[in-house]
Amino acid sequence: MFQPFLNDPDVFPSDSVLSRPLGRSKPAWDAFMSLLKNDYPQMSVDWRYYNDGKTWLCKVTQKADTIFWMSAWDKFFKISFYFTAKAEAAISASTLDPELKYSFLHPKGKCSLRPVTTEVRKKTDLKPIKELIEIKLKFK
Repeated sequence: MFQPFLNDPDVFPSDSVLSRPLGRSKPAWDAFMSLLKNDYPQMSVDWRYYNDGKTWLCKVTQKADTIFWMSAWDKFFKISFYFTAKAEAAISASTLDPELKYSFLHPKGKCSLRPVTTEVRKKTDLKPIKELIEIKLKFK
């Protein structure tokens, strides 16, 4: 089973620290950070160490609203969005990969927030992220 990196509470996940776990996916990370900076300058990126998971997580917000969460793994990073059932029509009508749609439309158990999580290993994996951001901004 994969484990998230960045488990030392004393080591802030700076750009140079992220280079090690991300490895070959670091160019995708850099492209993603540029996308956020250029297309969504109103969003804030906030890294925090969470004791319950014993790892650093990055929360991206716009004002007081959480847009998505990011975590660094061995050679990739994950981005997780959480939507309510109100987003069903938008997710269904999107150009997202059928697997992402299925995971949202068929959640495990009853919960008010449903996750859509994607792994990013290369720049082409960023394609659905912008669409997910736009959907999230409609339903925040």
